[in-house]
Amino acid sequence: MTDAADLLALTQWLSPAFPVSSYAYSHGLEAEIAAGRVTDGAGVASWIATVLEVGSGRTDAILLAAAMRPGADLAALSDMARALAGSAERWEETRAQGAAFAGTRRSMGADAPDRPYPVAVGEAARALRVPSETVASLYLQAVAAALVSVAVRFVPLGQAEGQRVLAGLAPSIGTVARGAAGLAPGEVADALGGAAFGADLAAMEHETQEVRLFRT
Repeated sequence: MTDAADLLALTQWLSPAFPVSSYAYSHGLEAEIAAGRVTDGAGVASWIATVLEVGSGRTDAILLAAAMRPGADLAALSDMARALAGSAERWEETRAQGAAFAGTRRSMGADAPDRPYPVAVGEAARALRVPSETVASLYLQAVAAALVSVAVRFVPLGQAEGQRVLAGLAPSIGTVARGAAGLAPGEVADALGGAAFGADLAAMEHETQEVRLFRT
């Protein structure tokens, strides 16, 4: 059963106000927009849905849900997160956000070692009376919202169009979160992996982009 106070703590951790600098990362989307491959709301929605369903969004959700299980090997999950990062920028994104998340929690009195972002959030969420499916859903919602914000600023999309895109991603978020939370411990390793090759290539392309607004 979900505890209201714990749910508030979780939403605080995953809100734009929590200082992980999510606004600074585009996950390669800036390169896609600059190259003219993503030009409107429909393109943004399709690109983000791919990341969520078969890319790093799904991988992160699996790692997060696995990290929430009692007795989970967090060091091994962190190693998997690094191995599954498809580019230098993708690794920097998850490493830096995880370190910022842990650092802020330490400043609030928590024992929070630096780990890749989904593992850090999953470890923290162990103490919450919130189901892993809910935690994964809100995590993915935060990821999607950050990417929609990139598109609102850089395509550019209007604020209303951005919110329509985000609302339309709810079914994908729910499906991925349920799938991640429903995996048995022995199924995690086989389930990990992605097929969002365009997003991975965009992140690599972004590494050498001369004029850019975002760190990734």
